[in-house]
Amino acid sequence: MKRSMSLFFVVAAMAASVVAQQVSTTPSSKGARWEKRVEKSAAKAQQGGWELVFIGDSITDFWSNRGKSVWAKYYGNYKTLNLGISGDRTEHVLWRMEHGELDGYQPKLFVVMIGTNNTGHRSLEKESPEDTVAGIKAILDKLGEKAPNSKVLLLAIFPRGATPQDGRRVRNAKVNAAIEKFADNKRIFWMNINDKLLESDGTLSKKIMPDRLHPNAKGYKIWAEAMKPFVTKTLAETSTTPKS
Repeated sequence: MKRSMSLFFVVAAMAASVVAQQVSTTPSSKGARWEKRVEKSAAKAQQGGWELVFIGDSITDFWSNRGKSVWAKYYGNYKTLNLGISGDRTEHVLWRMEHGELDGYQPKLFVVMIGTNNTGHRSLEKESPEDTVAGIKAILDKLGEKAPNSKVLLLAIFPRGATPQDGRRVRNAKVNAAIEKFADNKRIFWMNINDKLLESDGTLSKKIMPDRLHPNAKGYKIWAEAMKPFVTKTLAETSTTPKS
């Protein structure tokens, strides 16, 4: 009887993991209002000519307000597009990618950070770090399919919570350790700037992230400075348009 019960729980856990991975990797909408915003961002994207495109959730989205002055200083001289939408998880980014946000252009560089809403909005029982990793991998694969000549700078998910022991930060760290391996230094490049956002003891200061999740202007400046050498070098390279 005990063996039967143990087998039951193992099978149930495996089934739950499969379902969670399907959720994180299956394109999903957040409703009519959200789709209207996606429609607008897709229309803007399809204007074409973009050199630098950011993809993500609220941390990317908030370049447009908390990081606005930093954005203008560091990216104002490039044709730059912000495709961050607050609250999005991997499955929502995948839906956007299939509904126009990647159509009609191939930038020199995508900057991608996604996953903190997967780990922050779902319990471990509903989504494991491996499930989140699968969602991020699906996004990278879609970028390779839609824009094979573009480079991708994959960022580690930013730290969250006050201390290194915060459960969501621990989950994000596990995701980061796995997705780092996706970098091939040809098309996909890896960057982890989390140490620059943390105090020496690993705590996350409200002076950088007042809610211990979203950067303020100071945090966005740290982010921009950390990426500057790579972004400058990549955008100075020749066009990604294939030679005939």
